[in-house]
This record gives sequence, structure tokens and C-alpha cells, in this order.
Amino acid sequence: MASKKALFVGINKFAGYPQFALNGCVNDAKDMAALYKDLLGFTSSEMATLTDAQATKANIMARLTTMVADAKAGKLDYLVFSLSSHGTQMNDTSGDEPDGKDEAFVPYDIAEKSGAWDPDHIICDDELHDLFAQLPANVLLEVYLDTCHSGTGLRGAEFGLHAPKARFVAPPDHEFDQKPARMRGFTLNAAPSDAGKEESASARKAAVAGAHHLLWTGCKANQTSADAYFNGRYNGAFTYYFVKVMRDSQNKLSRKKVIAKMRTLMKSSFAQTPQLEGNATNRGQAIAY
Repeated sequence: MASKKALFVGINKFAGYPQFALNGCVNDAKDMAALYKDLLGFTSSEMATLTDAQATKANIMARLTTMVADAKAGKLDYLVFSLSSHGTQMNDTSGDEPDGKDEAFVPYDIAEKSGAWDPDHIICDDELHDLFAQLPANVLLEVYLDTCHSGTGLRGAEFGLHAPKARFVAPPDHEFDQKPARMRGFTLNAAPSDAGKEESASARKAAVAGAHHLLWTGCKANQTSADAYFNGRYNGAFTYYFVKVMRDSQNKLSRKKVIAKMRTLMKSSFAQTPQLEGNATNRGQAIAY
């Protein structure tokens, strides 16, 4: 009988870069795990949490690779992955990004090599795509990324003792010296977001394989996500409001209504708009296994 598995990752500290330190990412991972246990029926054996020094690229990708392999073997039919950390950008060597920049996610052991990010110590969006594209068509995948997706910075005027911090790390000086070599369509998930992104022909083709992939992100591609202070405790703004809406509604809302409620609550305080991508059927349903 197929089952479910979740991996929750939160990274506040980074081995070689103390200046990158965040405050709310470990809380995010713990809060997501508690939500999935309390409200969504996951048992402790069905969940794993990696925080700080545990959350190296090798450990994260090994856990995800095992989950995908078990799904391919028919042992799992629902996978959940949440990541709270810094986002950054790196050179798009596959050529699928018009601006020549791939989104990337920062593990504990982030490192540079020859003035650019070391591929062995950074997680590129293409790597996640290529891994999750292997999932059988019937497997439901739910991904939450509470990170920044671009270098534009927070656009709001949030000040004070606990002012929100952007979860973004600027790329090294020589990251984009290399030019893209070729074009290749990329999509992590299955369908356009509620914001109505246009899909390329290759993205539409990829959507068939990932018909049950859902991607939640803390912000639009041209925004950053905030590491913020709520009631005496730090969280990512996206994760805080996701957990709040889910618990307040007792999971009685569809995914689409959850994201709409989150946007309403966040609009007055944060210069980020959370996104939900996936097909219309899954977006219209509550999170359930």
C-alpha cells in the first residue's frame, strides 16, 4: 500500500558565511512539521526535519532522491518538501532562462569556487526539476519554498528593532561571466500560477508529466521573502501566514482560498505576494492525502 513522506528543511546558519545568518528558518521547518502532524495526519515516521548543520546539499538531495525512488517503486504516492533558507541566483548553463540566471537555494554548506557558486554546494532549480520530473504521474507532490527568488530586495518600508530581513544572497562577482549555451524549457511544477504566467511550448509539454505537482512560494519571481518577527518569535512571513490560515480554518479551505487569504493578510505589512502553482483541480481542493 502506497503511503506518504515529508521533508522539512530550515537553515538559519551557514558554515562559511556567518553574515548570511537568518532567524526564522528553523522555526519554519518545525512549524511545518507540527502542522502536517497535527492537521494533516502525518506520523513522526513519515516526516524528517533537517536544520542548520544537518541541511547540507548532499543530505537534502539524498533525502529527496530516496523519496523519489520510493515513489517510483510504488511505495509512496504523496511527497512533501518545504525549504526555508536564502535564495540566490546562479549562471544558467542550460540556457532555459531568458535573463541567463537560474534561481537557486542556499544549503548550510554553501560555497564559492573561482568567484562563482560551487555547484556541489548550492541547489539549482533545474536540479529539483530534473529530480521531481521522474515521479510517476499519479504521485502528488507539494513543494513549499520560503526563500527569495530575485535580487530586487524588499520594497516595503518595514523598520524597527526586529525589521524583516530579505532571504536573498547576492551571487559572487563572477557568477555570470559564463554565457548560456543552449535553450531548454524549465518548469518545477505543472501549471501556471494564479498570477497567470504564460507557458512556453516546452513548459506545457512538461506539465503532462507533473500534472500533480504543486509549488507554493513566498513571493513572486521579482520579489524577496521576509524573515520577520511575530509575537516574540521569528518566522518566514510566508510560512507564518500559511500555518496561521491552515490552523485557523482547520484545513477547510481549498489551496486557492488559502493563498488568497494569505495575500490579504500579508498585503498591508509585506512587500511580497505568495504564489501557488499547479493545475486547477488541485488548486481547487483542500490539502489532503
